[in-house]
Amino acid sequence: MRFTDERSSSTRPTNRQLRADGYGRVTADTQADGSTCPGSLIVVSNRQPYRHEYGGGQEAAAGTDSRSIEVDEPTGGLTAGLDPVLQESEGTWIAWGDGEADFDVVDEDNCVAVPPAEESYTLRRLDLSDEAVDSYYYGFSNRVLWPLCHGFTDLIENRTNDFDWYRTVNERFADAVSEHATDDSVVWLQDYHFALAPEMIRESVPQSTTIAQFWHIPWPLARTFQHCPSGGSLLEGLLGNDLLGFHVDRYAERFLDCVQRYVPAASVDRSRRVVRYNGTTTRVVATPMGVDAESYDRDARSVSDAAVSELLERYDISTENVIGLGVDRLDYSKGIPERLAALERFLERNPSWHGEFTFVQSCSLSRTNIRTYEQHGDLVRSEVTRINQRFGTNDWTPIVYTEDYLSNDELCALYRRADVMVVSPLCDGMNLVAQEYVAASVDGDGTLLLSDRTGAHETLGSHALTIDPADIEGFASQLEAAVTMPSHGRQRRMRTLRNRVFDGDLEWWMDTQFDWIRRVHNQGRSDSRHGGATRGTGSGVARGTDSSTARDRPSDPNSGQTGDSNVSTEDSGSDSDSGSSSNPDSDSNPDSDSDTDPPEYTSTV
Repeated sequence: MRFTDERSSSTRPTNRQLRADGYGRVTADTQADGSTCPGSLIVVSNRQPYRHEYGGGQEAAAGTDSRSIEVDEPTGGLTAGLDPVLQESEGTWIAWGDGEADFDVVDEDNCVAVPPAEESYTLRRLDLSDEAVDSYYYGFSNRVLWPLCHGFTDLIENRTNDFDWYRTVNERFADAVSEHATDDSVVWLQDYHFALAPEMIRESVPQSTTIAQFWHIPWPLARTFQHCPSGGSLLEGLLGNDLLGFHVDRYAERFLDCVQRYVPAASVDRSRRVVRYNGTTTRVVATPMGVDAESYDRDARSVSDAAVSELLERYDISTENVIGLGVDRLDYSKGIPERLAALERFLERNPSWHGEFTFVQSCSLSRTNIRTYEQHGDLVRSEVTRINQRFGTNDWTPIVYTEDYLSNDELCALYRRADVMVVSPLCDGMNLVAQEYVAASVDGDGTLLLSDRTGAHETLGSHALTIDPADIEGFASQLEAAVTMPSHGRQRRMRTLRNRVFDGDLEWWMDTQFDWIRRVHNQGRSDSRHGGATRGTGSGVARGTDSSTARDRPSDPNSGQTGDSNVSTEDSGSDSDSGSSSNPDSDSNPDSDSDTDPPEYTSTV
C-alpha cells in the first residue's frame, strides 16, 4: 500500500559552512542574498534559454513571409533555474543561436531581450556555421572530451580540424563576453564546451572581472587525461578561471592531479584546492548539483490515477505489475546494455516474476549523427528485442522500450508509479534522474538502484541499493532485493533520500555557487583596489612560451612519455574499488592515480 509522504518540500539546508579549503558550504550569514550575483552577470552556455522558431501550419503570403514566430521557453533544469537569476540581475546570456528564426528577431548586435513578455535581460546569440557546429560541438566536444571524461578512451575520435574549430568557437564566445563585460562583471561559463575560453576571456576583460566555470561532467584520472589531444592547452585555458566547480570531491582532486602533473609551472595547494598560474589564482570547489525538487513533488502529486492508467495502457502494461523504470539519453556512458544483461539474468533466476514484473526503458535520442551513438542505439534495440523474444508471452512483454517524447507530466507519472528506479551509468558526473525520481516519489515506497559510478551516489548511495553496473550477477541480485524488500524498508530508505534531495536541491546548489562566486569576486576586487597581483598575461609564466609538445600533449614527468605514446603499461591495471571517496583532507600523490573508479571503459559498440 502506497502512503503519502508528508515531508515538507520547502525545507532548506540548515548546516552550511564555508571553509577556506573549498570543501564546505556557506553559513546563513554569508548567504543572505540567496541566488544573487555580486556584479553584473554574464552566463555562457552552448544551449540558449529561449529559441525562436517559425510557427507551423501557416503558408507565406505571396511575396512576403508572414509565418508566425513562436518561442520555446526553458522547462526545467539549470536553464530554468538560471533564468530568474538573469531576470533579477538584468544580465546577459551568451549562447549558440540554433533556432530557425533566431536571427530574425535580434538587433544588429545579435541581441534580443528575453523573456518575451518581460524583456528583463539580454540574450546574445552566436551564429555558428554548420562546419563549426560539426567540428566544435559534434567533433571535439563530443568525440573527444565526452568519451575522455567518461573514461571511454577507445571511442576518442581526433578528427582533423576539430580542435582548431573548438578553439575558434571558444574565441568567438570570449570576444562576445569582452563586448559585454565591465569591471564589475561576473562571467559564469557552463560545462566542457568552453575549456579554452576562460584564459581568452581573462586576457580581454578588466582585471576585476570575475570568471567562474562549472564542469558538469566527470573529470578523468590523470593517466586517462594523457589521451587528450591538446590537453595542456585545455588545462591552461581552465586555469584562466577564478573559480572552477565540480560536482564531487574526486573530480576536483583529479583535476588538481592533472594540473600538478601536466602544468609544471603551476603552483598547486592541494590542502586549500588553490592553483596559482600565470598571475591567476584558481579556486577549485566541489558542490553537488540538485534538481527543482519542489516542482517534481508538486507535479507528481497532481498526477491522477486515470493519467497513470492511460499511460500504462498506451504501452500495454498491466496495472497490477511491479514496474521497474529506466530514463536515459541513449548514450554509451549510461550503462543500458549492462542493465539489460542484468534484467535478463534476473528473469533467468526468477521465473516466478514472469508476467508479474515489467521494466520500462525510456530513451531519448542523442547525437545521432555520431556513428558511435548510432551503433549504440542499434545494440540496445536489438538486445531488447532478443530478451523479449526469449521471455515474453502473448500477454506480457518483460521490457517495454520507448523512444517517445514524454512530457514532464507523463514523466512524473512514471516516476510516481515505478516501484523500482534503475540508474546504472558506467560513469556520470552527477545524474539528476535519480534525484528527480526521489523528488517525485511522493508515496514514499519506491526503491532506487544507483550506480556507484555516479556523482549522485556520494549523497544518495547510503540509502539506495548500490550497484556496480559491470557486475551483472550482483546487479541482478540487487534487482531481486528491490522487488522483495519489505514495505517498512522501502519507506525508511525513501524518507531519507527525499530529505537529502530536498536539502540539496537546485536552489541550494545555485545559492552555494553564488556564495562562492561572491567570495571570489569580492576578494578579486579587494586585490585590485590594493594593488594585488595582476591577473592575466602581465605576470606569471608568459603564455605561448611552451613548446607544442609540452603545451598540447600532457606528459608524465616520471615516465617521460607524452600523451601520444604507448601507455599500455600504465593503463593495464585497474584501480581498487573501496566503494568510498578519497579522503579530502589528505594530500594525494598525483602520480599514483589512486581513485575509486576504473580509469577507462571499453565500449560495447
